Amino acid sequence: MAELTIYFGDNLPVLQRLPAESVDLIYIDPPFNTGKVQRRSCLSTVRDENGDRTGYQGRRYRTIKLGTKEYVDIFDNYLAFLEPRMEEARRVLKCNGSLFFHIDYREVHYVKVLLDTIFGRDSFLNEIVWAYDYGARSKTKWPAKHDNILWYAKNAKDYQFHLEECDRIPYMAPSLVGAEKAAKGKTPTDTWWHTIVSPNGREKTGYPTQKPRGVLDRIVKVHSRPGDLLLDFFAGSGSFGESAVELGRKCILVDNNEEALRVMEKRFAEIDVGWMNWTPTAQHNAPVQRRLFV
Repeated sequence: MAELTIYFGDNLPVLQRLPAESVDLIYIDPPFNTGKVQRRSCLSTVRDENGDRTGYQGRRYRTIKLGTKEYVDIFDNYLAFLEPRMEEARRVLKCNGSLFFHIDYREVHYVKVLLDTIFGRDSFLNEIVWAYDYGARSKTKWPAKHDNILWYAKNAKDYQFHLEECDRIPYMAPSLVGAEKAAKGKTPTDTWWHTIVSPNGREKTGYPTQKPRGVLDRIVKVHSRPGDLLLDFFAGSGSFGESAVELGRKCILVDNNEEALRVMEKRFAEIDVGWMNWTPTAQHNAPVQRRLFV
């Protein structure tokens, strides 16, 4: 049975109540502080000769808007918001645990200084660049087509790194390495080329900023073992939890966005999930367990 627990509420009190040195791997994809409302519309199309879209072989289609999912990505003091959460993240990590912090170019340098202060500069091991090639092309500057993932180990001399579990990628010049090596492929560097979640693919949930399973699976496989406890306290659509469960890990997810909870309810409908609604009372500061959105 999959071991997945989802908390609905502010992640800070949830983190404060997790035992010290209890988590093997943390991945978080917090709001990027873009100063915007992140919005994703769900669309469908039907054949219509007078429609607004042109498809394969010139066929015309009409767009039907099914709904919009959104969250506010604005913080007056982003680092002050993050700091107590990052301190708790370090506390709950096991001695050989790692943190992967997914961020974009606007905030990565500020966040790195904060994490250097909390974890120590020696604990910084990699800045992974996730590069993709999709979306609009600016005509006034080079289009930003990458995110940054900062990897910190709690102990820079003792951490999980199972490179043998990593997926392999094609050689760019296979004829130069021979047939055997070309067929096997090579391990990635700190630059990961991977498409975004396809707008029309089976993986798509419609949740804004959903990250692809290929990127998350690589982190889970290489930086944890089956049976380990993983944590994502900015869970969003729950992609990291899905990756953890399907790869045989246990996982805790936390989010305070009702739309995220609805997406995860649908996503994890077929597995046994512990749903925890964080509603502290005057008598006890504890989560109340109940199934949400059923």
